[in-house]
Amino acid sequence: QPVTPDLLVSPSSQDGDLGSECPEDRGNWTGRLDFLLSCIGYCVGLGNVWRFPYRAYTNGGGAFLVPYFIMLAICGIPIFFMELSLGQFSSLGPLAVWKISPLFKGVGMGTILIVSLVAIYYNMIIAYVLFYLFASLTSDLPWQHCGNWWNTDLCLDHHVIKAGNSTLPVNISNTVSPSEEYWSRYVLHIQGSSGIGDPGRIRWNLCLCLLLSWTIVYLCILKGVKSSGKVVYFTATFPYLILVMLLIRGVTLEGAWKGIQFYLTPQFDHLLSSKVWIEAALQIFYSLGVGFGGLLTFASYNTFHQNIYRDTFIVTLGNAITSILAGFAIFSVLGYMSQELGVPVNQVAKAGPGLAFVVYPQAMTMLPLSPFWSFLFFFMLLTLGLDSQFAFMETIVTAVTDEFPYYLRPKKASFSAVICIALFLMGLILTTEGGMYWLVLLDDYSAGFGLMVVVITTCLVVTRVYGMKRFCRDIHMMLGFKPGPYFRACWMILSPATMMALLVYNIVKYQPSEYGNYCFPTWAEVLGILMGVLSCLMIPMGMVVAVLQEEGTLWEVGVQQASRPAMDWGPSLEENRTGVYVASLAGSQSPKPLMVHMRKYGGITSYENTAIEVDREMEEEDDEESM
Repeated sequence: QPVTPDLLVSPSSQDGDLGSECPEDRGNWTGRLDFLLSCIGYCVGLGNVWRFPYRAYTNGGGAFLVPYFIMLAICGIPIFFMELSLGQFSSLGPLAVWKISPLFKGVGMGTILIVSLVAIYYNMIIAYVLFYLFASLTSDLPWQHCGNWWNTDLCLDHHVIKAGNSTLPVNISNTVSPSEEYWSRYVLHIQGSSGIGDPGRIRWNLCLCLLLSWTIVYLCILKGVKSSGKVVYFTATFPYLILVMLLIRGVTLEGAWKGIQFYLTPQFDHLLSSKVWIEAALQIFYSLGVGFGGLLTFASYNTFHQNIYRDTFIVTLGNAITSILAGFAIFSVLGYMSQELGVPVNQVAKAGPGLAFVVYPQAMTMLPLSPFWSFLFFFMLLTLGLDSQFAFMETIVTAVTDEFPYYLRPKKASFSAVICIALFLMGLILTTEGGMYWLVLLDDYSAGFGLMVVVITTCLVVTRVYGMKRFCRDIHMMLGFKPGPYFRACWMILSPATMMALLVYNIVKYQPSEYGNYCFPTWAEVLGILMGVLSCLMIPMGMVVAVLQEEGTLWEVGVQQASRPAMDWGPSLEENRTGVYVASLAGSQSPKPLMVHMRKYGGITSYENTAIEVDREMEEEDDEESM
C-alpha cells in the first residue's frame, strides 16, 4: 500500500495508508473525463460568445485569426501547460504551491484577491442571465413591443415598421429598441441612479436571482471536485448542443451570409497595427483563464502521471474553435437582423452585455417561436457561466484549505458556505439601481494589469529562481519526457516578453471607464486602480513576511533561503517522490535512498527508470560543477 509522508497526514485520518494515488482527505477526480471537461468548462465561458466575435470583426475580420493563433502558440499554450504542471506535480492549491519559492508566496495571495473580485461580479452576470431565462418562459417576450410602463417616447418597435409602409426610409438614429429599454429601464432600472456614487435602492428581483445563482454554485461545489466534476459533464457539453442549434437556425435565416461575410472578410492591412496583436493576446489571455489559479487548482486533483501535455492541446485548441464557431452563430443572426431593420451590420453589432442582453434578445423577437430560441440562448449562457464560476470558487476554497488542512479540510462544505455567503453579501451593491456602474468598474479593473503582473512573476520565478532545468526535470519525472525547445523558449523569453508588452500597452493606452454616455468620477477611477495595485502589492508584502520568518542576516540567509524550495516541496505521495525528492523523506539518510524506495514499492516501472535517469543527470552535473 502507498504511504503518505508524515507531513501530509492530517489528524482526521487515523492511519497513513491510502488506497489511491491521490491524498484521500484532499479529494480527487472520480472519473477520467472530470478534469478535461472541467478545464473545457472553465475556459469556454461568456467571453467566447460575447467578446471574441466582436473583437474579430473590429480587428480585421478573418485576418484576426493570424495574430490570434500566433498568440495562442506564444502565450496561451505554454503558460497553460506551466500552470497545469505546477498543480499536478505538487497536488497543492494556488497558495500552498509557493513552497516552490516561499519568497514569492505573495503571488498566490494576489491571485486569490483577483479571483475573489471576479467571482463577485461574474455571478451577477449569471443572475442577469437567470432573470432573462425566467422572462423567456412566456408566449410573448416582454421586450418584444413598446407601450409598457418602462418604455419612453423614443421607443421604436421594428414590428410596426414592417407592418407599415416599408418603402419609406425610417430614421432610427434617435430611437431606442424595446429590448434596450427593457434592459436599462426595467431590468437594471438605471434611471433610479444618477451615477456610481448614488446606487439607489436594491432591485429585489435581481437580488433573488443573485441569491439563486449563489445557491446553485454552492450546491455544485458542496463536495469539492467530486460534485463539480460530475456537474461539468452537463454544463461543459450542453452549450455545444445549443450553439450548434443556434448556428443551424442562424445560417438558414435570410441575410445571414451578410453577417458572416462581415465577420470573416479578411482585412490584412489591420495586421500592421500593433493594436490588433495586443487585442489577440488579450483575448487568448482572458479566454484561457491563465493566472486565475483555476487551472492549477484543477490539475492539483489529478493523479501524478496524468497526461496533461495532451490535455493542454485539447483544451486550448478546443477553446479557440468554440470562439470561432460562436462567431458564426452570433453574426448569422446579426446579418438577418440588419436586413430586417434595413441598417448596416456594424450598426447592430455590439460586444459584452450589450450583445447578450440587448441585441441578441431583440433578434430573437424577429424569429418564429421566439420564446423558445430566447430560452435556449440564455440557457446556453447560464451553463457557460456556471462552470467558470465553479472554477473561481474551487480556487478560493482549495487555496485556503490547503493552507490550513488540519482545521478546514474536515469542514470544507461549511467553509465553502461561508465564502459563498460573504461574496453574495459583497455583491449586493451590484443588485442596486446603479449596480451596473459598479459591475463595469469591477470588470475593468479587478483582473487588469494586476493579473498580468501575477502571470509574469510566476513565469519568471519558475524559470529563473526555481530554474528551468529543475522545472523540466520535474515534468520529466511526472510525464516521462522533457518539454521540447518550443516550450523552453516560450517560458524563458517569448511568453514573459509578450506579457510585458501587454502590460506596457495597457498602462500607456489607459482609458477611464465609461458606461454608455456616463463617465466615471475621479474617485471611482482611483478605487479601480487601487484594486489592481493591491493585488500587485501582495507580492512585496509576501516577500517581507517570508524574509522575516527566516533566521540570519537579511540578504545572505533571509532572501536566499526564502527563495529556495521548502523542505517538503515535491510530489505529495511517497511513491512519487523519486530522484532528488527522496532525500526529503523520513529515513532518507540511507546510502541509496532511491534503491530503498524502489524495493519498498516493488519492481522498476517506466517512471522509476525516469527517476534513475534524473539521478544520473544530477550526478553528472555535480561532477561538472566540482571540476
